[in-house]
Amino acid sequence: MRILLAEDERSLSRAVTALLEKNNYSVDAVYDGEEALDFLAAGNYDALILDIMMPKLDGLEVLRRLRRQGNPIPILMLTAKSEIENKVTGLDMGANDYLTKPFSTAELMARIRAMTRSPAGRQMTSCLTMGNITLDQTTFELSSPHGSYRLANKEYQMMELLLRNPRQLIPTERFLERIWGYDSEVELNVVWVYISYLRKKLAALHADIQIRATRNAGYTLEERT
Repeated sequence: MRILLAEDERSLSRAVTALLEKNNYSVDAVYDGEEALDFLAAGNYDALILDIMMPKLDGLEVLRRLRRQGNPIPILMLTAKSEIENKVTGLDMGANDYLTKPFSTAELMARIRAMTRSPAGRQMTSCLTMGNITLDQTTFELSSPHGSYRLANKEYQMMELLLRNPRQLIPTERFLERIWGYDSEVELNVVWVYISYLRKKLAALHADIQIRATRNAGYTLEERT
């Protein structure tokens, strides 16, 4: 399951990200409301953890715009304020749940699980598939009829991005920004390193899809010809 975390307090964002990743969630972290809307427009997320007090656009405005657009993504609101007016406003605008800081990690995880259950009461799970390759978003397992691998976190995030954008050129910079972060000092060639890991696994799985490189541009997931 893929979660977008919009929280401008960097230390809290890092702590929540680490907690979610430990529980096998894939997480993108952003630090203001405009970034949150940009990421939601560019990627597919299963849930949004949204702080109210953020720069550029506050959480309530982000929530308002999403619901006005008809975006049904489950949203858990966070705030340092405990005033009941904020809770009522957020819930009336379409938030699914509300959590006041500081909060316990156990409560956060319980609220995420409850928020992302399907109407039948089962946790939402999904697989991404192209050709004979399937990526299980719950277990991080990349599989084919010939076997399977459990991907490391960054391998999973790269494969997920490729499978969510089949046959589309994904710039190398986008991988770097989405997976390592805008302020990361990691060099571009680290993307190639992880692409090579994925290519080896796809070859071992006898995949009928491949990751094609376009020089000085990026990578495309496409069918083998």
